Amino acid sequence: MGKVYYAALLILLAGFVGGCSNSGHKKRAGEVSSNHVPDLIDIIESGKIRVVTNYNSTNYFVYKGQPMGYQFEMLQEFANFMGVTLEVSVSNDLQANFEALQNGRLDIVASNLAVTREGENLVAFTEPHSYSRQVLVQQAYTPDQKGDMNISFNPVIRNQLDLAGKSIYVQKGSAYVLRLRNLADEIGDSIHIVEIPDYEVEQLIELVAEGEIPYTVCDENLAKVNLNFYPNLDVETAVSFPQKQAWAVNKEAPELLNAVNNWMIGFRQSGRYQRIFQKYFLNKRSMHLVDAGFHSIKGGQVSVYDDLIREESELYDMDWRLIASIIYQESRFIPDAESWAGALGLMQLMPQTAERFGVQSITSPKENIRGGMQLLKWLDERMALRVEDNDERLKFVLAAYNVGIGHVLDAMKLAEKNGKDPRVWTDNVDYYILNKSNPKYYNDPVVEFGYCRGEEPYQYVKEILERYEHYKNVMR
Repeated sequence: MGKVYYAALLILLAGFVGGCSNSGHKKRAGEVSSNHVPDLIDIIESGKIRVVTNYNSTNYFVYKGQPMGYQFEMLQEFANFMGVTLEVSVSNDLQANFEALQNGRLDIVASNLAVTREGENLVAFTEPHSYSRQVLVQQAYTPDQKGDMNISFNPVIRNQLDLAGKSIYVQKGSAYVLRLRNLADEIGDSIHIVEIPDYEVEQLIELVAEGEIPYTVCDENLAKVNLNFYPNLDVETAVSFPQKQAWAVNKEAPELLNAVNNWMIGFRQSGRYQRIFQKYFLNKRSMHLVDAGFHSIKGGQVSVYDDLIREESELYDMDWRLIASIIYQESRFIPDAESWAGALGLMQLMPQTAERFGVQSITSPKENIRGGMQLLKWLDERMALRVEDNDERLKFVLAAYNVGIGHVLDAMKLAEKNGKDPRVWTDNVDYYILNKSNPKYYNDPVVEFGYCRGEEPYQYVKEILERYEHYKNVMR
């Protein structure tokens, strides 16, 4: 229903824009000038929505190779509703995010942004996605390295008046700074507010837990999640009333704001929203995901094979995160996985392929990864004769890895025959690989390799590259 509504809205907006424009220059779909702030019509025409969120244990992270998070799942729901692709970037620098939003380089800043009057001078806040108080984070006790018998309990602050003269460390430019300034006025005394530019909220929480800094402030929802990781903390002292937490859009994008608001109001009343909120803030099992080694926040691992993938990728001058994304797609990091077609191992090599590249033990993680990368290199060398651009060629190589180079070459021929660019994947060659199950195309005289179930390679390329972008966001 959402796609139908926005398709109709696009037609109305397009007619309005076309009828009111005095310019002789016709802007192509998705084209944004340097001075232009994209609104709803631009986003729908471009087919993507550009968002930034922050990297922490609830909003956005990678767990066992899969992108997850409260903000990420809500953003994906909104993008699906709009019928556009979600393009996620990650930054914990609030000021830089707001600047990018104001300059039209982003469409949405999606985080737990406290709605304030000061913030409303810079951005347009959406309908709230949640509510939370700001609380003081302090040590309840100091852990003893020799054992629990020697725990030293600390006096904790319960009265906000007792914050007078205290130093509180908070993220630079955050709503916590403004709240502490107001609190200092309310108690009639000074609070030393130390703004830290390069640390995210959870990093400051960890510093409090370790005794490196005395206090920080954060949202109560996030504070309670972090008690699972740092039980020596106390987060019971509120420093604000409950506040609205929302996303932000550019003030010059009223139609986008309206679209987000209408969706948010309905979505927050849905069972789907309740499940997402419970998953990341109330479910004890989900809260302990971060304790696992395969969580990008703490363990910093995608799989147990990360070191091996890095090592082998360096030999072939490839990005290990791309190889990890391929392996996740192929085998979910199961070394003896076998497909219905007989492909085996982490990178799902066919026996004849393994033999061709000298793989002795096809289920050996090291040999399988090396064989898979040799195949990728071989495909890249052949495609380099036809597609010069490295980023563009990668899409062809991935499709060929999945379905074979012959079917990809057929799709390129079909694209050229039908007036499309055979060297461009998106909206050109990908259409013909997708439709190579259609007799109209697989029976065409230019086709040599016949029928292909094109949905699989089409989605394969899309999913691997999307996951690769997530890995690049959070893994180094």
